[in-house]
Amino acid sequence: MAKRDYYEVLGVGKEAGAEEIKKAYRKQAVKYHPDKNPGDKTAEEKFKEVGEAYEILSDDQKRAAYDQMGHAAFEQGGGGGFHGGAVDPFELFGQVFGGGRGGGAGSIFEQFFGGGERGGPSRGSDLRYDLEIDFEEAVLGGEKAITIPKLDTCGKCSGTGAAEGSGRKRCRTCNGQGAVVAQRGFFRMQQTCPDCDGEGTVLEKPCRECRGQGRLEKRTKITIKIPEGVDTGTRLRSAGNGEAGPRGAGNGDLYVVLHVRPHEVFDREGDDLIAEVPIPFVTAALGGELKVPTMSGTASIKIPDGTQSGTTFRLKGRGVKSLQGYGTGDLNVKVIVEVPNKLNREQRDKLQSFADSCGDDVNPQSKGFFEKARNLFG
Repeated sequence: MAKRDYYEVLGVGKEAGAEEIKKAYRKQAVKYHPDKNPGDKTAEEKFKEVGEAYEILSDDQKRAAYDQMGHAAFEQGGGGGFHGGAVDPFELFGQVFGGGRGGGAGSIFEQFFGGGERGGPSRGSDLRYDLEIDFEEAVLGGEKAITIPKLDTCGKCSGTGAAEGSGRKRCRTCNGQGAVVAQRGFFRMQQTCPDCDGEGTVLEKPCRECRGQGRLEKRTKITIKIPEGVDTGTRLRSAGNGEAGPRGAGNGDLYVVLHVRPHEVFDREGDDLIAEVPIPFVTAALGGELKVPTMSGTASIKIPDGTQSGTTFRLKGRGVKSLQGYGTGDLNVKVIVEVPNKLNREQRDKLQSFADSCGDDVNPQSKGFFEKARNLFG
């Protein structure tokens, strides 16, 4: 699915200044924040999209790259040198508003909505995991099992936070309203109830295992699916595999940032593969067939006679499958003519005899070079 224009996402023009962009982000972020839209996956995706747009457009360098190259500046092989969307959208929200993910006495929603809406536990935090993979895994795809420490659902209470056989009861502090009114001088302010965190109910008896939180620190094994064509800097989202929210709230997401180990044979430029392959001096001179490695086996290349060192042969469709669905790149094979060494006397004599029998036409590049040199120096 194609990404929307970042200016369109925030609802501003391309000439918008920093303050206008920040103001637009604040408006959209509050509108789509998951704590204001519980269970609404569409709103959650829009919240992340708004955060990604603001991350790019609020940074002068990233904005300049985006204005010049669009989304390609932040894609693999785009040449922009940036990786977009690396900031947790909730952390970004907290940086802009100074209030974090929402909920609690400092919630941004109390500032905008007067605390009239009942709160509750926020979804779990998103997590980042940096994963090293082999070159072959990046090109061909596969699966990778990782184990990470994180807050996961308590098995004893199934995430409810309540002890077995108990439930929840109305909060006496707020009388089930989820909010209390505080008098501060001439002002009366409504804020989230400190005893029930805005839920309106409290636990009758907390679970001993998790102490009423509904989650525990665990080492969790997760299988990450790696699509074909990823590269260093590619960020994969594993939905729902972040930290569990307290007392049954939704899970955050896990973002896996990939780092590809170099390969002994192949280099990569975008979706194309590059390999330098040595060929014997005789094959270069007389021609022949050369078997070369590919990521899916071997392939044959016809070497014409007189092939020079550095000549590149292209094998179409033998490169990397585009992560964006634009087809498959090519394999570019650069041949390096291998000059024989450690010759015995007989071999040296035969080679010298060959050289003596050659005229200038046998080495046209050398002939042309020295003719140019003579013309240069008179």
